[in-house]
Amino acid sequence: MLEFLNILQVVLYIPMLALLGQGVLYVLAGTRRETNFFYTTLRLVARPFTFVVRTLTPAKVADEHVPIITFALLLLASFVVFAERGYLTCVQMGYTDCRR
Repeated sequence: MLEFLNILQVVLYIPMLALLGQGVLYVLAGTRRETNFFYTTLRLVARPFTFVVRTLTPAKVADEHVPIITFALLLLASFVVFAERGYLTCVQMGYTDCRR
């Protein structure tokens, strides 16, 4: 189970960092970001996650906000995985004072 949580955490970190990189390039590249090779590569990496969020959110949510919502959801999921990993590690080491 601990190995699964480790893999899941890495799977969550990759699109989170891609979205963070997109945000940095959004600021640095300005209007020419669509022609930037690195921006399009980062967008390609994060596309499966942003696609899922776009399909789950109502049409009233602007397309510009979908990456921000995706990043927030990935951050929340990574915190949950981090906490579960910590708890599972505590239990596996046999500490009696592991509390939820």
